[in-house]
Amino acid sequence: MNNGKINFNAGPAALPPEVILEVSEAVKEYNNTGMSILELPHRSKEFLDIVEESKALVKELCGIGNDYEVLWMQGGARLQFCMIPMNFLWEGKTAGYAKSGHWADEAIEYACNYGTIEVIANSEYTRHDRLPPWPTMRGDNLKYVHYTTNNTVYGTQYKAPPTYNLPLIADMSSDILSMERDYTKYALFYAAAQKNLGTPGNALVVIHKDFMKTENGWTPPLLSYKAQVKENSILSTANVSGVYTSLLMLRWIKARGMRQIEQDNKHKAQLLYNAIDNNDIFLPYVKVKEDRSIMNVCFTMPDKEKEQAFLAQCAANNIIGINGHRRVGGFRISLYNAIPISDVETLVEVMKSI
Repeated sequence: MNNGKINFNAGPAALPPEVILEVSEAVKEYNNTGMSILELPHRSKEFLDIVEESKALVKELCGIGNDYEVLWMQGGARLQFCMIPMNFLWEGKTAGYAKSGHWADEAIEYACNYGTIEVIANSEYTRHDRLPPWPTMRGDNLKYVHYTTNNTVYGTQYKAPPTYNLPLIADMSSDILSMERDYTKYALFYAAAQKNLGTPGNALVVIHKDFMKTENGWTPPLLSYKAQVKENSILSTANVSGVYTSLLMLRWIKARGMRQIEQDNKHKAQLLYNAIDNNDIFLPYVKVKEDRSIMNVCFTMPDKEKEQAFLAQCAANNIIGINGHRRVGGFRISLYNAIPISDVETLVEVMKSI
């Protein structure tokens, strides 16, 4: 299915072989319709069934009820960086943002175009090698608090949300459904699909109905959550094949169970962090262990000769997608849900051999 490659790419990320097989069959013909999933009309009953099943699975897996709306949006997470302040900030309103890494930075940059932003937590002074502490709030003057749960570039991760009596919004693009978590703490959460939920060009948005009521009334329909909910995510031509792939991923996650997925993800991360911490040729980027991500493990190798030997051994073992982000360099191993433990064990053996 993957030509024997062990794929640790940060995104687009590896998919389970069985999901790839199901997608490939649907590309040839979807569900005895005589059409490929690539041809399926976005307003057909077949696609509406895909949407409804996917929404039900999101609610089930996240443990949320009918007080939340589930949307499939195009434009990835970046569009949400725009839509959130566009819909919920207006004159006299301020939102609090945590500045904890590259994608948190971009969310702030985009939001500044639409409203007043206050950076309430910032790890920039340590080059994001740890999570910034949450401050004690002065009051409830903020419209909402936004943060990124997992920072893919630097390898930090919030395991629990801040305890504020404010609407909480989270970008969960790289760790959605990777662990058991209380999703009812959030007024809105979203995730680009190409990590744990499928293929690029698609994003999941889940929004509480009460929070949606505070949306302004002048946003263009295509960029309005209320309008998107009214049209069941099909206000414009939907990404049919992308939503279908996400449905298959949700089925796969349900079949494995969230508890097992979390246990496996923690096990994979521990295997890799142990290999880094117990070999002085590797330097972890995140030194504060409780801040380390179980999705993206980042490290460097100061000895360039051994670094080349490591790269050569990885290539010999068909290991790909390990280069660090251009901002940090070094290496980044992404351990999304689809990565089997055996792939991490192979990498660890290579690390031990250097």
